[in-house]
Amino acid sequence: MARAGTLPIVLTGVFITILDFFIVNVAIPPIQNDLHASAAAVQWTVAGYGLAYGSGLVLGGRLGDVFGRRRMFALGMALFTLASVACGLVPDAATLVAARIAQGAAAALLAPQVLAILRTAYSGAAQVRALNAYALTMGLAAVFGQLIGGLLIQADLFGTGWRACFLINAPIGAAALASTRRMIPESRADGAARIDLGGAALVTLALAATLLPLIEGREQGWPLWTWLSFAAAVLLFIGYARRRHASPLIDLALFRERAFTAGLLTQLAFTMGMAAYFLIFALYVQEGRGLNALEAGLIFVPIGAGYLAASSLAPRLAARLGRQAIAVGGLTRALGLALLLFAVHRDAPVGWLVPALALDGVGMGLALAPIMGTVLAGIAPHHAGAASGMLTTAQQVGGALGVGIVGVVFYGSLSGGVTHAFQHGLIYLIAVSLTLIGLVQLLPRTPAAPSPDSETLGRPVESPIGETA
Repeated sequence: MARAGTLPIVLTGVFITILDFFIVNVAIPPIQNDLHASAAAVQWTVAGYGLAYGSGLVLGGRLGDVFGRRRMFALGMALFTLASVACGLVPDAATLVAARIAQGAAAALLAPQVLAILRTAYSGAAQVRALNAYALTMGLAAVFGQLIGGLLIQADLFGTGWRACFLINAPIGAAALASTRRMIPESRADGAARIDLGGAALVTLALAATLLPLIEGREQGWPLWTWLSFAAAVLLFIGYARRRHASPLIDLALFRERAFTAGLLTQLAFTMGMAAYFLIFALYVQEGRGLNALEAGLIFVPIGAGYLAASSLAPRLAARLGRQAIAVGGLTRALGLALLLFAVHRDAPVGWLVPALALDGVGMGLALAPIMGTVLAGIAPHHAGAASGMLTTAQQVGGALGVGIVGVVFYGSLSGGVTHAFQHGLIYLIAVSLTLIGLVQLLPRTPAAPSPDSETLGRPVESPIGETA
C-alpha cells in the first residue's frame, strides 16, 4: 500500500523524464558555442533522447511487469541519474549525443513504472487524486521546462552554465533513490508474458534508420546512404510485421481499428509540430533576437499559461464536440502560429509576440487533452491498454521525427539568416496543424468517453504497459 511519501517520490520519475526533453532547448546556443556542435549534433541532442525514450517505452513497461515495478523504477532512476551526470560532464558534442541517447533509454525504463505504480498502490478516490497529480506534473514539466532551463543557466551554479540543466538531476535522483525501497510498494503483473526483445530491436532500428538520414542527410548533400537508410527502415518495419511472437511488442490487430490508426496519425502530427516548434523558437529568440537563456525561458511562459488554461477547459469541450475539439485546437494553433509569423515578418518587438504565443498555447491545450480519450473511446475494450501504450509511445517518437524534419527546413534556410529560417519553420508548423485538422476527420464520431481522470492534461486513461485502471 502507498505511504505518505509515495506520491512525490513516484512523480519525480515522470517530472524529470518529461522535463529533460524540453529543458535542453534553451541550452542549445550555449552548447553550440561551448562544444562547437554542428546542426546535426544539435538535432540529435533533442531527437536522440526522444527516439530512445519513445522506442523503449513499451519494452520498459513489460520489464516492470515481469521483474517488478519498484525494482525497474529504481534501476531506471539510477541509470537516468548517471546518464544525466554524463551529459553534464561531456567534453564534446558527440559524447553529449551518446549520453542523451542513454538518458532517453533510461527514461523509457523509468517512466512506464510511474503510472503502473500509481494504479496498483492507490485505489478509489485516492487513485483519482494521484492520477490528477500525475497529469499536472507532466504538464508543468513540459510547458515550463524551458523556463527552468533558463533559470539554471542564468544562475550559473558553481560555474556550470548549461551543464546545470543536466547535473540538477543528480541530487534529485539520489534523493528519490534513497527513499524508493521504503516508500514504494513492489508489484508485478499476474502471469506476465515473455518479453519480445527481437521485436523491440527491429522497431528501434527501423525508427533509427528513419531519423538518421533526416538529421544527417541535409548537411551531407543527401548521399546514396541516406536513401538506402530510408529503404532499410521500410524493410525493417515489414520484417516486424511478418514476425510472429507469443506476446508481440505491438499488436498489429490494432491497425484494423480505424480509431487507432487515425488516432496514431493524429498523435504523431500533433507531437511532430510541438517538439520541433520549441526547438526552433528557442534558437530564434536567442540567436535571432539576442535574448539570453533566462529571457528565452521567460518568453515561453505565455505558451505555458495558455496551455494550462485551455487544458482545464478541454474535457468539457471534448464532451460537447467530440473529435472536433481536437480540430478546434489545431485551428487555434494554426492561427497563433500565423499571427507569430506575421509579427516575425514585421520584425515586431518581442513583447508583441506574447499574444501569438498565448494563442498557440491555448491551441496546444485544446488539442492535446482530448486526443487520448477520443481515440480510446472508439477502440474495442480488449485493445484499450495496448492502444494507450502505442499512443503514448507516439508522443515521444513524433517529437523526435518532428525535430528531424523541421531541421531540414530550418537549417536548409539558414543561409538567409535565423529569422528567415524561423519563418520557413513556422510555415511548416502551420501546415502540420492544418494536417492535424484533416486527420481528426478520420476519427470515429463517438465523443470522448468520460473517465475518472478526464479533467487532466491529456494523460492516457490506460496504463502504457497494457493494464486498465
